[in-house]
Amino acid sequence: MGSRRRVWAVVEPLLPRVERRTRNPGRKRHPDRLVFQVLHTGIGWEHLPQEIGFGSGMTCWRRLAEWTEAGVWAPLHEVLLAKLRSANALDFSRAVVDGSHIRALKGGSKRGRSPVGRGRTGSKPHLIPDATGSPLAAALTGGNRHGVTQVIPRLKAVPPVRGKRSRPRHRPDVVPADRGYDHDRYRRLVWDLGVKPRIARRGTEHGSGLGTQPRVVEHAFAHLHWFRRMRIRWEIRNDIHEAFLSMGCALICWRRLSRLAQDTPAQ
Repeated sequence: MGSRRRVWAVVEPLLPRVERRTRNPGRKRHPDRLVFQVLHTGIGWEHLPQEIGFGSGMTCWRRLAEWTEAGVWAPLHEVLLAKLRSANALDFSRAVVDGSHIRALKGGSKRGRSPVGRGRTGSKPHLIPDATGSPLAAALTGGNRHGVTQVIPRLKAVPPVRGKRSRPRHRPDVVPADRGYDHDRYRRLVWDLGVKPRIARRGTEHGSGLGTQPRVVEHAFAHLHWFRRMRIRWEIRNDIHEAFLSMGCALICWRRLSRLAQDTPAQ
């Protein structure tokens, strides 16, 4: 419960304020904190237990849509990244961009047939974690989009990460990638952003030859898929699934902060 209280202290100031009407106020609004805890679990809308006070999952869905429209999730992610940088827990020496195909069972516009996985129709979340595995930015595309097309958008999407008295940091030093990303045009575009591309050439024997570096993004996806909502796309609306994606990235950062706090000896 202590961890939940601490994460709520970060989330609450970012939520929009809704004043209750003095005339015809209607039914009392469910507490934001309770709704966030339900969203945190990733439980299906139809499986919300009656004991917590919701007659249906629509209350949580509407609150999630309201907070998404208000732009809550990106600032939440930025606040937690700043806390990680302040704790010297971010490493901008390199960042790997990659995607992971998930099935989209109820439709949605950002879908496409995967070139692998028997051509199943789905979506593809794309992540760019730092060298420690903390997600810096994320996005959703159709399952047929090649990862190389997302290198530049993801680099540009990394927010200015504060947390230190120096300038905010928003670009990694190096972007490593295997030979599937071998394209001179994208190398030039990466250089133009002030980032060094380390992309293996086609025909090399062992892909990028970068050892364990690309595994960082695989670990980041493993942490993301720990959340039930990230394993399969259940939402028809793109913005709702992207809200869960942003929330998942923020919670990964929060868990890293919690572990750091536990590992730090009390003064």
